Amino acid sequence: MIMNKKNINIGIVGLGQIGSRLYKEILSKKNDIKIKTGTNVTITGISAKNINKKRSFKFNKKIFFKNALEISKKKNIDIVFELIGHSDGISKKVIEHALKNKKHVITANKAIIAKHGDYLSLLAEKNKVNLEFEASVGGGIPILRTIKNGLSTNKINKVVGILNGTCNYIISEMESSQDSFSNVLKRAQLLGYAEPRNPKFDLNGQDSLSKVRILSALAFNKKISKNNCLMDGIEGIEIEDIRIANKLNYKIKLLGITEIINNKLFERVHPTLIKKSNYIANINGVMNAIIIDGKPVGQTILQGEGAGPGPTSSALMSDLLSVLRGNIKYPFGSPYNKRKKISFFDINQYLNSFYLRLEVKDKRGVLSSISKIFAKNKISIKNLIQNPDKKNKKSSVTIITHENSEKNYRNLIKNLSSNKFIIKKTNFYKNREE
Repeated sequence: MIMNKKNINIGIVGLGQIGSRLYKEILSKKNDIKIKTGTNVTITGISAKNINKKRSFKFNKKIFFKNALEISKKKNIDIVFELIGHSDGISKKVIEHALKNKKHVITANKAIIAKHGDYLSLLAEKNKVNLEFEASVGGGIPILRTIKNGLSTNKINKVVGILNGTCNYIISEMESSQDSFSNVLKRAQLLGYAEPRNPKFDLNGQDSLSKVRILSALAFNKKISKNNCLMDGIEGIEIEDIRIANKLNYKIKLLGITEIINNKLFERVHPTLIKKSNYIANINGVMNAIIIDGKPVGQTILQGEGAGPGPTSSALMSDLLSVLRGNIKYPFGSPYNKRKKISFFDINQYLNSFYLRLEVKDKRGVLSSISKIFAKNKISIKNLIQNPDKKNKKSSVTIITHENSEKNYRNLIKNLSSNKFIIKKTNFYKNREE
């Protein structure tokens, strides 16, 4: 066991931005690690796609493994870091083999934990090793450890958060620069906040949803959910929506939310209009913020940078020290067989107010036609703002609705899409999420 060993060997699989930063952190902080844990750590195995790739550090090529699985099997390696990031394939094999070979595993891979976390946690328990994944949610924010340890005896009923720094940066930058989504995305890519080739998993909400699933399992002591969830991303947000929201005293944020309603689990990710006075509305840039509602603690708020090599390596190092201190822990805070499956809340019954912006032809009868569609779907209009553009013979119509069901809203959007007066796809957002 780790607690009986004074010398620990580490393997790192994946030497991208995160893996490279971690490699340098471990080397530079060896003395600090020894002071805090009484353990000498040595990196004795690394693996990446290309041994000859130009990197910001030098390493002994004798410890490089072309086949990443060899690190998971090597007898003298005690802890394996998986930093490839896939939800299946080599990422899963590396973690699976390491756990079966009684090696502790530390990963930042939210996709694999959200998809295979139950299976992998059971493997860890059977082999009496740790599976640590603090860096998978919230970057450097110790949110998972806070739920597992600091709030472990609280009854948590809801978790709400800005969980994706890329999306938060884009929305914040659109607001401050008054620039378009496409232009701001390009800046985010140049700054390293968004993937240069394919950022869709950040933008479409999938990244946030993976984090929501992990938070649900920990907060509510349940198996990881596999249900269909409300998931809308930020690709459709236009600068005009941000301007109108601002005039109405709102900000738009992409929120990840999980809560228990009538003993049923309701998970969702979507852009939301939030009052400017709300704390989370004022979290800007690449920052993340997470609000936990529980009893008896009340409301707990954690905030910090949620992405990038620095915050992620900080969380990875925290997991490393936790393992080195020697206690074998349940990956999700409770034994696998004590974590139950949970029924899912019917999405169609979700009640909320909506913001909609329609681009319509500037013709007589347009508002009457639109109002009839709203009435047909039993949705009442609370506020309506019309901005005519006589030059281009069109008009922008912004509508705030009274509270209604998700089912009725989905039918409304479908009916609006076939209306002859509407020029383009309707923009719509959940409103006043508490």
